[in-house]
Amino acid sequence: MPELNYGAVNKYWRNARPSILGPYVMDGFGFPAVAGRFRFQAETRIAQQLIRGLNPAGTVLDLGSGIGFWTKHFAQRFAKVVAVEASTPLYEALVQRCAEYSNVEAVQGDAVSFEPEDSIELVFLGGLLMYLNENDAILLLRKLVGSLAPCGVILCRETTVRRADITREGDYQAIYRSVASYTRIFNKCGLSVVEAKRNTPYVLIQMGCEFVKKWKSVIPVSLQMIPVVGCAVYWGLRIGYPWIIHVPRVLGLAYPELTNHFFLLRPDAVVPPRGNEAGSAAS
Repeated sequence: MPELNYGAVNKYWRNARPSILGPYVMDGFGFPAVAGRFRFQAETRIAQQLIRGLNPAGTVLDLGSGIGFWTKHFAQRFAKVVAVEASTPLYEALVQRCAEYSNVEAVQGDAVSFEPEDSIELVFLGGLLMYLNENDAILLLRKLVGSLAPCGVILCRETTVRRADITREGDYQAIYRSVASYTRIFNKCGLSVVEAKRNTPYVLIQMGCEFVKKWKSVIPVSLQMIPVVGCAVYWGLRIGYPWIIHVPRVLGLAYPELTNHFFLLRPDAVVPPRGNEAGSAAS
């Protein structure tokens, strides 16, 4: 499998627009800003269900924290949050968004080389591993395992595919891995998947993204009306959520091409999975 060019990855994020849509790679589809807010709010409900029971007096490490929405969310629920972001425009937005929270420590730097000093209750990787080649992902996860508190966990939110892994090349580079591939990587790091939860808000928005991409490919540019089409597509999907995300499966369609999962990880956990089992969550 081709490996990522980190120079290209870093260049993309250095130039990313610090909006609710930009870090979610939702720019250019005509979606209203409320689409990003909906996805974030719906995702936080999934995350909170997965990490229930963690010690609120503990420290959260938010690696690749982007513009700080997740950092702010955790700051309202835990005693301390260390947020690490390399991109200058995203880091500046992070600092501004979390300025009122004295329990947030914002660090501008590379998430992979960052060395945690605290004992960490929760490590949150909100779409970081997809921008790392496998060996680097393994090295990072092994380091993080050593920084976890006795009952600490790692929560990853990563874009996934149903079958063979895909490496995206060009200006925007990423590796889209299957649930099985991520499980294999986690096991190499001494981590067990307690639960792999399908990220249904992501799936909804991705349905819209892939529809708009198809629209762009068949409709002349002068007739595309992307702001109008994107807004209509979003609200049509939003009104039909959550039942509409099941329609492709009922029709036997592998749509959308990309999906997303939350992975709750514990070091050498001897705990039965809660809810969806890791092996069955890729559907």
